[in-house]
Amino acid sequence: MINIGQMNRLRVIKQVDFGLFLDGDKYGNILLPKRYVPTGAKIGDELGVFIYLDSDDCIIATTLTPKVMVGQCAHLEVKEVNAVGAFLDWGLPKDLLVPYNEQLKPMEAGNSYVVCVYLDPHTSRITASSRLSHHLEERASDLKVQQEVDLIICGRTDLGFKAVINHTHLGLVFRDNAPRTLLYGEKLKGFIKEIRPDRKIGLSLQPVNSVVRDQLTDIILDHLKANGGESTLTDKSEPEEIYFQYKVSKGIYKNALSKLYKERKILITKERITLA
Repeated sequence: MINIGQMNRLRVIKQVDFGLFLDGDKYGNILLPKRYVPTGAKIGDELGVFIYLDSDDCIIATTLTPKVMVGQCAHLEVKEVNAVGAFLDWGLPKDLLVPYNEQLKPMEAGNSYVVCVYLDPHTSRITASSRLSHHLEERASDLKVQQEVDLIICGRTDLGFKAVINHTHLGLVFRDNAPRTLLYGEKLKGFIKEIRPDRKIGLSLQPVNSVVRDQLTDIILDHLKANGGESTLTDKSEPEEIYFQYKVSKGIYKNALSKLYKERKILITKERITLA
């Protein structure tokens, strides 16, 4: 089965001056232009190719690997905006279209946006959209707490940072769970921190478990003992300050302080923490 907008392995069935024809099953013979033909390729070989529609809406193959494929999200730069929409650089000769009705806000040439890529059901054209909530799930399905996931930061709110999860879902890294300011378009690893009763997804950039917290409590105590028994790094400190010292998010640090306080090992005021 041929998947448009994906990598496929197709068999060479004919060789011509301008390239190779590949067995496209129900799509018939698919041309691999000469400039993409691997050295030594011959009839009967199977080649890994990306299938898409060229400027004339004909199905065509390339051995180039685009920056993003159907079913994925990416942070891409706009090369041109015209009456049809915005055109993104995705690493292929034909730029990737974002129609106006799929733009969350009007796109501008030279700027980059996080988009998801889908196959238009009416035209079979590979299309992109910055209206991520129209194409990605905002409620958890097949995700588990503490699961490691791939994230792309796609926005910012008063509560924290919006993120694409595994190219399929949208979630939020709450500010206290972000060790620093996260950049739009940034790709990084994260963890499912919580799945709320409404199935919305809370994220963390570090593992969420008691082992991490307990290790941190020991580190905090050692730091206090080495610095006269006190520190100005409290649960009111900025996330960046906490991350600089302990390489953890503010949320994890606050949990560790809470544990130490309940165990009566530290005292906490607005200005400092001290050994009890």
